[in-house]
Amino acid sequence: MPHTPDPGAPEPAHEEEPWLDGREVAELWPVREDWLPGAAGRADVRVRQFGGESRGTYGAAPTYYSYHPGDVRRAATAIAEGRVDIPSVWRTDTPDGRRAEYWSRFRFRLTCAVVLALILLVLGLAVYAAVS
Repeated sequence: MPHTPDPGAPEPAHEEEPWLDGREVAELWPVREDWLPGAAGRADVRVRQFGGESRGTYGAAPTYYSYHPGDVRRAATAIAEGRVDIPSVWRTDTPDGRRAEYWSRFRFRLTCAVVLALILLVLGLAVYAAVS
């Protein structure tokens, strides 16, 4: 396993290339965006994490990740050649991964439709009660 510096280690001053966000990495790797941090860990890619701090009773703030550009390019080659073990449900180029992506989008859309229907039902009942 290649050695990579600690993610918290300061970067050299000569590095000027900006770190990549999740969408940019998802374009380079055949990995679903939700699983990019896990895949980056398996490929020894340096990752910076922002947010995620506790909000007490209100849960946690969203967590954002940025990825080292040189490590991402190196890992893209390793992933394409199959040298990095990534579960098939994490990938976008396998039937399992495409099926998981389809069902997660389906559940999201179904949830949105149910919430919208409930809102319209409540508004309809409010209007009916006001008119009656």
